[in-house]
Amino acid sequence: MTSIRRWLIFNAVGALGFLVQLAALRLLIETWGLGYLAATAIAVEAAVIHNFIWHEHWTWADRGNPGRAGAARRFLRFHLTNGAFSIAGNLVCMRIFMSTLPVNYLVANVLAIAVCSIVNYVLSDRLVFQPAVQKRGTTRISSREEEL
Repeated sequence: MTSIRRWLIFNAVGALGFLVQLAALRLLIETWGLGYLAATAIAVEAAVIHNFIWHEHWTWADRGNPGRAGAARRFLRFHLTNGAFSIAGNLVCMRIFMSTLPVNYLVANVLAIAVCSIVNYVLSDRLVFQPAVQKRGTTRISSREEEL
């Protein structure tokens, strides 16, 4: 898959995750009365889980290792990279934006998501969804090349 195509798919998944996060944030604040920081952390986690599922099956489907063990390792890496960065980044940004800008919490969250999105792509592409590589002698080949 080309880098441009992967970036476009990443952004399509991100747009859906964006909607999940904003809907969860609004529900948690307006219906359940949570504070904006606690609600942000929970909403980001919902988006992280949503995005992992779509990235696993669409954005980086060509890089997946078959089986549940491979998916579980990628899910853990995704949470330790994208999840941790997204939660921390969103919380820091929300605190800054809510205390310095005269904006609604949803607008502040949109800005926080924008700040975090590029770093999340790089983390996913370089650390989480690495191409499957096996070592044979001194030559490293991907599992896709091995099938051919």
